[in-house]
Amino acid sequence: MSEVAAALDMAVIMDPIEQIKPWKDTSFAMLLEGQRRGHTLWYLTPQDIFLDGGRPFAQLTQLKVWDRPQSDTESQYFGYGQTVIRPLGELDLIFIRQDPPFDNDYLYCTQMLELAEAEGARVVNRPQAIRDANEKLFASWFPQALAPSLVAAQPGLIRQFIQTHRDVILKPLDAMGGSSIFRVTDTDPNISVILETLTGHGQHHIMAQVYLPEIKDGDKRILMIDGEPIDYALARIPAEGETRGNLAAGGRGVGQPLSDRDRWLCQQVGPTLKAKGLYFVGLDVIGDYITEINVTSPTCVRELDAAFDLNIAGDLLDALAALPPLKST
Repeated sequence: MSEVAAALDMAVIMDPIEQIKPWKDTSFAMLLEGQRRGHTLWYLTPQDIFLDGGRPFAQLTQLKVWDRPQSDTESQYFGYGQTVIRPLGELDLIFIRQDPPFDNDYLYCTQMLELAEAEGARVVNRPQAIRDANEKLFASWFPQALAPSLVAAQPGLIRQFIQTHRDVILKPLDAMGGSSIFRVTDTDPNISVILETLTGHGQHHIMAQVYLPEIKDGDKRILMIDGEPIDYALARIPAEGETRGNLAAGGRGVGQPLSDRDRWLCQQVGPTLKAKGLYFVGLDVIGDYITEINVTSPTCVRELDAAFDLNIAGDLLDALAALPPLKST
């Protein structure tokens, strides 16, 4: 891994930093690596961004970070410096690391950041691409890599899918971390109320996917940098009695090398990710299939770094530094 020659202005848009777990937070890994390279770190939340006369600005707070082990819950892991208001287009790198849901406020944030990109800032991931690539729906653009699935709002269509496949996962299109995911069978007496709840009585689209028994071996998170995979995945093993492997739902992470099938799946999506400017992406893979493509705030960097002596944030910054400069408008 090479060093970046010039110090950069590097901003990270994220949820409140005082609420993160620094020993496992991917955004924090990016901040640590940026600081190690001599970059000036700027912290902001989506509410700090504003438009003035059609130009994007933000209230930015300079940041210092310190790595801490999980056992150290008392020591300070970040500190604030000066707070300034600057045009966002003056920054070199802007990372969008806000967690979903992708609601209207999230949408407005990407639209304002697109103006910053037009002025020359590198926004990771590209705002237009984030809007285009819903994390549940995007895998449907690669049907050869997708488990049997249905996206629909009409309960009757979803019920028919359940009757056909008999054991099915149902999930909303705008949640994260395993939130509001249901496993239902064709004999489940609660099918009607589950469908009413998830679809809002037929008003909202949801996704139905065939239940994949390989979940017992883990819901693998594969990280992609500019269309190329990291060589190792984090298999998130569901807790006892759980269907969901998400770490936020109590899953246990186990690192493992990519299989040949994993690499084939990455090859199916990699060129599209690269073309769209989806520089940092997390694929969720169960068995032989991609179930989701995470483009907003993919995680698991710190777990994989620790397991395999990697520096994934460093690899990402190297890849971004190698890209041709953006042309400002």
